[in-house]
Amino acid sequence: MSTQVELLEAAIKAAIERSIAAGAFDGQVPAAISLERPKNRDHGDYASSIALQLAKPAGKNPREVAENICAELQGVEGISKVDIAGPGFINITLNRANQAELVVSILDSAKSFGISKTLAGIKINLEFISANPTGPLHLGHTRWAAVGDSLGRVLSAAGANVTREFYINDRGNQMDLFGASVEAAALGNPIPEDGYQGDYIADLAKVVVASDKEIVGLQEGIRQEAFREAAYAVQLKDQQRVLDTFGTHFDVWFSERSLHEQGAVEHGLEKLRAQGHVFEEEGATWLRTTDFGDDKDRVLTKSDGSLTYFSSDTAYYINKRERGFDICIYMLGADHHGYVGRLKAIAACAGDDPEYNIDVLIGQLVKIMEGGEEVKLSKRAGTIITLEELVEKVGVDAARYTLIRYPVDTPMVMDIDILKRNTNENPVYYVQYAHARIAAVLRNAHDLKISTEIKDFDSGQLTHDRENELLGTLAQFPRIVQTAAEMRQPHRIARYLEELAGTYHGFYADCRVLPMGEEKPSALHTARLLLCASTKQVLSNGLDLLGVNAPERM
Repeated sequence: MSTQVELLEAAIKAAIERSIAAGAFDGQVPAAISLERPKNRDHGDYASSIALQLAKPAGKNPREVAENICAELQGVEGISKVDIAGPGFINITLNRANQAELVVSILDSAKSFGISKTLAGIKINLEFISANPTGPLHLGHTRWAAVGDSLGRVLSAAGANVTREFYINDRGNQMDLFGASVEAAALGNPIPEDGYQGDYIADLAKVVVASDKEIVGLQEGIRQEAFREAAYAVQLKDQQRVLDTFGTHFDVWFSERSLHEQGAVEHGLEKLRAQGHVFEEEGATWLRTTDFGDDKDRVLTKSDGSLTYFSSDTAYYINKRERGFDICIYMLGADHHGYVGRLKAIAACAGDDPEYNIDVLIGQLVKIMEGGEEVKLSKRAGTIITLEELVEKVGVDAARYTLIRYPVDTPMVMDIDILKRNTNENPVYYVQYAHARIAAVLRNAHDLKISTEIKDFDSGQLTHDRENELLGTLAQFPRIVQTAAEMRQPHRIARYLEELAGTYHGFYADCRVLPMGEEKPSALHTARLLLCASTKQVLSNGLDLLGVNAPERM
């Protein structure tokens, strides 16, 4: 079912097509039509700058182009008024009853309202978190756990075929230090100076020994390796458990080791060599990434024959593309900013389009405040606070919502005290309360035996300015989801939900939804109740895209 905005876009495109055919101006019908909701509703329900966009290539005055388009829009079903403002902005006012039909569209579509086919047929590999299996997931991982999962939901809602992937950094010196640390804790020895600290190391040692009492008696070198592998398995399982409780799930857990064990690194090297971007120098093998904007060429194999981390990065990207993914999205921490250029260069060296086939998002740091002071240390990890500790403080919904509602490329501050309050200054409470409030209204309507059947909906009843404002906000949801997917910005969903909640509260304050006293239920009450129900549906759909609950009671 087409949304109101889609129908209006189609009407404008048809008007432009008729204008061009009549010789009013030269040009082509654009693929997309810009439509905005004016802040001042005296300017109509929607405004478009399309005439300004078409005027320059046509060599015409924008206002003249706008006049031609407006003439073609006159009399189009559902449009009550069209006028021109400023240098050529087109303001469109919709027929109130026609606009109110959106209620039926939302309730008929239910959970699928907002879903589109914008990215249909596109296979996306979404890699996020990508932690070492050497300790608990910390605050930096927590931001990606929320944002990455939400982005996956948003991309799927836009029609993409999304695979969520966790890249396990289970190779290298850090794994040996991890094994040595757990071994030392089990034997009662001091943890190596450059090893892993924190209470969790002692906890791991106890679990490992409890599951294999013979491990402490193994030969020294073999024992450390045994502790490393056993602790790795326990820690990875714990990370999976914590993510599961946070509502973040992965389709693939990809081991870095597997790239080396299955020959993927050598395969990737040969593929890059065939593309002509691999060269030898001073006994080492290099990838000429400077050909594609990287600040320096990168070593794949050192002169001693050992492989670099970069060789894993190249093999992993090629592996993803050979698994059939069209777009590979990497979500990396703030300390990986230098990876953007080199990853895009890898794509170019592999013969791909770095502006399409690969997308690298960098997440900035999160600061936690409690009692007016920054919380820095974790009781369990011995470093910064963990995902599990954050959830213990504020709950899953508050943590997820707050982490998602900010653009990832900006640092953010989480105030624990605010997130514990049931007040409007707590954003997740504000949105969830709007949903629960509507649920209560609908329960009351049911008790009063007022019809909320779609067949009893009379769109002509909704003529109040507050109703029109709410309908206009609801109509934006599909476009918001589409934009969030295309721009990889799930925070747009959260900000939209806050706007919708505010608009609903304004409507509820000014428009009596339930009859008072002895007043008999009317068609207006039913229409307003169904408008409430459609708002509840959109709030629920939006919260689901964030992985946040939509409570019926609060």
